[in-house]
Formats: sequence, structure tokens, C-alpha cells
Amino acid sequence: MTVIKRTEKGIEYLFGLLKEKVKTVTRVALWKIPHKSDKEDIALKIGRYNKTNFEPETLEVSNPKSELTLDNDEFQELLEFLSNNYEPFKQGIKKYIPLDEKFDQTSIEHLKAIFDNPDKQQLLDFIVSNNILPEELITGLQYQSRINAVREFETMLGQDLVEQKWQEWLQRNEWVLGSEFVRILDEREIDISNITDYLMQAYDGFLDIVEIKRPDGNLLFWANAQDHGNYVPSTDLIKAVTQATKYIYEVEREANSVKFLERVDNVKTIKPRCILIFGRSNDWNNEQKEAFRILNSSYHNMTIMTYDHVLLRAKKILELD
Repeated sequence: MTVIKRTEKGIEYLFGLLKEKVKTVTRVALWKIPHKSDKEDIALKIGRYNKTNFEPETLEVSNPKSELTLDNDEFQELLEFLSNNYEPFKQGIKKYIPLDEKFDQTSIEHLKAIFDNPDKQQLLDFIVSNNILPEELITGLQYQSRINAVREFETMLGQDLVEQKWQEWLQRNEWVLGSEFVRILDEREIDISNITDYLMQAYDGFLDIVEIKRPDGNLLFWANAQDHGNYVPSTDLIKAVTQATKYIYEVEREANSVKFLERVDNVKTIKPRCILIFGRSNDWNNEQKEAFRILNSSYHNMTIMTYDHVLLRAKKILELD
């Protein structure tokens, strides 16, 4: 256990043993000098001492073999130096810019201008080909971006947003739909009368559908009354399922249409499936959860998810609590 001690003059101090050899010992000490004001004054002392005259509990040691004391300002500069430079130096990086207050607003604006290139693919190619960002930093940025997206999703669930806002969020964060999808297609129109929220290319190369309804807007998942003691879908949900089923039917009808294939980048259409995102499940009881499992098992070409299921999936992907 680390114990902070106090001298008779009220100076708090802390010792740490850096190295012990046969004849010498190297020790580090922190101490805090009390002031009547709120000023914090912490000093650092590193010393090497002969064991013959070394007193381990004494802050001041007479006749040190060697000793260096840094006052508060010097100590803070040392901490900043180590924070900015230890890892880059350890990794053998020859040139780098420390991210501290010396990295002024002009430098920040210059960096923003570089990364604000409208041709994002050209920018990415340039970064990768010149090894500007290390792989772990790129991975970290992507991970942090996804965490921010999940936090945004949680905030949005507390607001009564129109369906378009959810469409835009999913467009930016298609990864939450899982690994079964490769990409969202630019085309949404099946035919003149039927426009889906998303046409997707699945991992197997075939066309699937994602249809969403806003989580609010007084749309109920379960009917207000049970039927023979069972939870049953609401009229709102039945309408959404019917619409999604119609989309599946219309996509199958267009499967051999040359014009349709051209509009969907020649993604083949065989037995399309649909994910329907509808309603909330954050307050369901165990019977409702069981009813949902049974309901989903009754569809062979459709999966129903609530917005809370999407949120849980996103958190599982990112290994968030």
C-alpha cells in the first residue's frame, strides 16, 4: 500500500524505490509544499545513495552519492516532456508534433484544411500510400467515431424525430446493421410506386431490403389488449410488415428487369430478405420478449428489430457496456 507521510512542518511526501544494488539505492521522492493560497507546489527529487548512510524514511539525506531536485515548474515541464515525447521516441518516430497548448490555432486550422479535401477517396489514398497515419490510429479514430455515433443514437431516442433523421443516421452508420450487409446502394426506388428506405447488398452479393419506421410518433409495437392471454402485433406493426412484404414481392417481380439491375449496380436479386426496424423494446417484460421471439420465427424472409435491439447490437459490436 502506498502511504503519503507528513513532516513536522506539514510537508506531505511520498517515496518510491527505483533501483537497489549491492552498495547503492536509487530513490524518487515527491513532496508538496503547503501554501496559504490555493497554489499547488510539488517538487521531485531523484537521488542515488550509499547504503551505509542511507535512511529510507528521511526526506533529506546527508552526503548523497548524487541527487537532483526539480521545483514545481521544472517538474511540470518534465511531465509534459515525457507525455509528449516518450511514446513517439520509443517507437522510433523521427518527426512528430506534440499535441499541447503550443500546437496553436493556426496549426489546427491548417490541419483541418488538409483533411477537409472534398475528394475523400483521393485524401484516403494519399494518407494510405504515404503512411501518414499509423494503422492503430486509423483504427482508433474509426472506433471513437462509432462510439460517438452510438451516443448520438441514444440521444436521438429521447427526441421525437421524423423518419428522415433516422434514415440519415443509418446512412452514415450502416455498420450497425451487422456484417451481413456490405453496403447501402444509392438506389431506393423499386418501381414508380414503391420506394424503400434502403436497398442493400448483402455479404453474399445479393439484394436485400431495410425498412424503418420512426420509434416515436405514437406507433405501438404491441396491441393495447392481449388476445387469449397472448401479446399480439399492433395495427401499426401489421401495416409496416405488410408494406415490407409488398416491397419484397415487388423486388422479386423486378428481378429480371434489365433497367432495375442497372439502377442497383447489377446486384443480383434472388429471394430478397427484409429487416424491419420498428418501435421500442426498452420497457418490455419477459412475456413480451418471448412473444417477440415467436413473432420473428414466423417470418422466413423478414427480421423485425426494435431501435433498442439496434442500439444493443451496436454496443455489442463495440464491446460497450
